[in-house]
Amino acid sequence: MYDAAMGEFWDARAAEDAFFFVDNKLAYRRPDMERFWAGGREVVELTLELLEVEIASTDAIVEIGCGVGRITRALAERGNHVRALDVSQRMLDLAREHNSHLDNVEWIFGDGRSLSAIESASADVCHSHVVFQHVPDPRITLGYVTEMGRVLRPGGWAAIQVSNNPSIHRRRSLPARVGMRLRALIGRAPSGQDHPAWRGSSVDLADLRDTAAQAEMTVERVVGAGTLHCLVLLRKQPTP
Repeated sequence: MYDAAMGEFWDARAAEDAFFFVDNKLAYRRPDMERFWAGGREVVELTLELLEVEIASTDAIVEIGCGVGRITRALAERGNHVRALDVSQRMLDLAREHNSHLDNVEWIFGDGRSLSAIESASADVCHSHVVFQHVPDPRITLGYVTEMGRVLRPGGWAAIQVSNNPSIHRRRSLPARVGMRLRALIGRAPSGQDHPAWRGSSVDLADLRDTAAQAEMTVERVVGAGTLHCLVLLRKQPTP
């Protein structure tokens, strides 16, 4: 079932300033586009280094939460084929517009809750960067972990980021929320900062390990436990 609330929220953010909401280190409404695209390559390089994995030129990759294709570009340069999913049609439209030169990427409108568009055992790699931190219910994130176990081939791996710090996702005080909304109304700050789809949720690593095990995966490496940007390497168990 399509998560309309998530889709509508990210469609609105794409219309407001898609590049900022993909990489909020950028200046709001004044993106440095060269820096934006270079940052995607840096993210992939650092992820591979920290998790001690490599993408082979023959690998079929699934990217969860592709946005406008910032990470997708770097994945497409390394792998054979990328299926890039997003819950926002507006984000996907921008991704196609800004990455029309990529002939090994399939842009897929996702439902925000599963990888139902991806065939079982058809991927060597799953990748997701700064996506699950914004998912309002950790059960949805764990559902995606189950789905990764389904779509990965034996021996395949997933590199994902989750939040492992519940305090970050608490709702701000009423005065702080009012201030944010007033600044957003006059165009001085981004909108939606108190929306559940931005505030997101954290995932307990014990729950993640249990879910991975049920999906025939093991947690091979965790970097940054207890932080907003906890990096996890999952490996699908090889065929006996």
